[in-house]
Amino acid sequence: MSCNKIITITRQYGSGGHDIGSLLASKLDIPFYDKELITIAAKERGVAPEIFEQVDEKPTNSLMYALSLGLYDYGNGFNTTMGNMPINDELYILQHKIIKEMAQMQNFVVVGRCADYVLRDNPNVVKVFIYADIDSRIKRVLARHDDIDPAKAKQAVLKVDKVRSNYYGFYSGQKWGQPENYDLCINSSHLTTEQAVDVIMDYIDVINKK
Repeated sequence: MSCNKIITITRQYGSGGHDIGSLLASKLDIPFYDKELITIAAKERGVAPEIFEQVDEKPTNSLMYALSLGLYDYGNGFNTTMGNMPINDELYILQHKIIKEMAQMQNFVVVGRCADYVLRDNPNVVKVFIYADIDSRIKRVLARHDDIDPAKAKQAVLKVDKVRSNYYGFYSGQKWGQPENYDLCINSSHLTTEQAVDVIMDYIDVINKK
C-alpha cells in the first residue's frame, strides 16, 4: 500500500501507541519518528541527547516564566527566537521546527510531540488518537516492566498521562485527547498491534481514494 499521508499518533500511556506507530510506518514503508526527534533536535542544538531526554514531552515548570518574557502566545506558540528560556521550551521549539520542515519533504509517522497540533493546517495529515481501558494499559506496562507491581503500574499510567496532558495543553492551548482534534480514535483494549494498524491503514486507504 502506498501512502501519501503524514500520520500523527497521540497515545495514552500503555495503549500501545508507540508500537502501533512503528509497525504502521514499517508497513507503509515511510519513516517513523518518536525518540528519534530528540536525537535530531540535540544534533541541531549541539547538545547531548541525554539533556533533552530528561524533559521530553514535559512542559515548562513555570508558565508565568514564558509569559513574562513574552515568549509564548496561545494559539500561535512561541513568538521569538530561543534565548535564555527553559530547556523544555528549547526542545519543543526545535521539534516543532523539525516536524514542519519534514512535512514539506516527506510522508512519515510521528508519535507525540504535539505533532497533530503543529501540523493542524496541513491537509496531508491524518491525526490518530490511541486509547485503552485502564486494565489493558496496566497489563501492557507490566508486560514491559516486570520489576513493578500492579499498583505502581497504575500510578505510572496515570502520572504519565497527566504529564502528557499538561504538555499538550501548555504548548497548544487545547485539551489533550479531545475527540474533535483527531481524524480517528482507536480503542486498543481488545486489538492486537497488527489489528490496530490495519484499522488505520483501511482508513488511510478510504480517504486516499477521495
